Amino acid sequence: MTSSSSSPSRAAAAAAARPPRPAQYLLTLSCPDKPGIVHAVSSYLFMTGCNIEDSQQFKDHDTNLFFMRVHFSADEPAVTLEKLRASFTAVGDSFRMDWQLHRADDKMRVLLMVSKFGHCLNDLLFRTRIGALPVEIAAVVSNHTDFSELAGSYGIPFHHIPVTRDTKPEAEARLLRIIEDEGVELVVLARYMQVLSDDLCKQLPGRIINIHHSFLPSFKGAKPYHQAHTRGVKLIGATAHYVTAELDEGPIIEQEVERVGHELSPEQLVAVGRDVECQALARAVKWHSERRVLINGRRTVVFS
Repeated sequence: MTSSSSSPSRAAAAAAARPPRPAQYLLTLSCPDKPGIVHAVSSYLFMTGCNIEDSQQFKDHDTNLFFMRVHFSADEPAVTLEKLRASFTAVGDSFRMDWQLHRADDKMRVLLMVSKFGHCLNDLLFRTRIGALPVEIAAVVSNHTDFSELAGSYGIPFHHIPVTRDTKPEAEARLLRIIEDEGVELVVLARYMQVLSDDLCKQLPGRIINIHHSFLPSFKGAKPYHQAHTRGVKLIGATAHYVTAELDEGPIIEQEVERVGHELSPEQLVAVGRDVECQALARAVKWHSERRVLINGRRTVVFS
């Protein structure tokens, strides 16, 4: 009989003998559709010694645009991200591609913004800690101090940036400095109740995600769930979308709904709303960080 004490050493030996995992990369692109795009990309990867592990593509017949996401690996140490980016430029230029190339294992650096409602913030922090979100939270920014201790409990820097009508330009300038200093790729408005300026939205296109209840525009203003209760709604919803200069009109990434009944109080509707907001926002952040979302005008292409 084999001694049980030898099992760990055998497992360790087997793990040591296993070849290292090849470097993993993600290529995303969009361009006017025409024959030869997939062939050009796959031929390029073959010629550079890379292996396609997963590939998804989509043609939008309305816009005649082609979208593609390719997960590939490279065994050779000589194949680096910088060399791949430099050599793929010729392929991208020949098809007028809008393309990005990243290491698949790199975690996207994210900045979270919050005001007085902390359910989405708490959810994103917890999902990140347990590895359910492949991101690195660089900082939390708020126009209030309510959640400084929550951020601190996760070891995340907290920045209090008060905002008034008169101080908005200075506040947004400070926010942009934090984004630049921390190397932030994505800003998440986790129930941040301040309207961002048109200038800020234009400086961060496709890099800000917001969450709002799907009653908009039917129930604008204060206490939308109480308004919904008064109207006897049967569905509670939430929408995660990119932020643009048009308030709450950016390309939609994800939506979540929950059926409700007449027996629920306004406070119970609020509780249901918190849950669907967390779910929709978490999925949107995850898909964006995995580079599965490509903007298609006023819409998005979301690869599964």
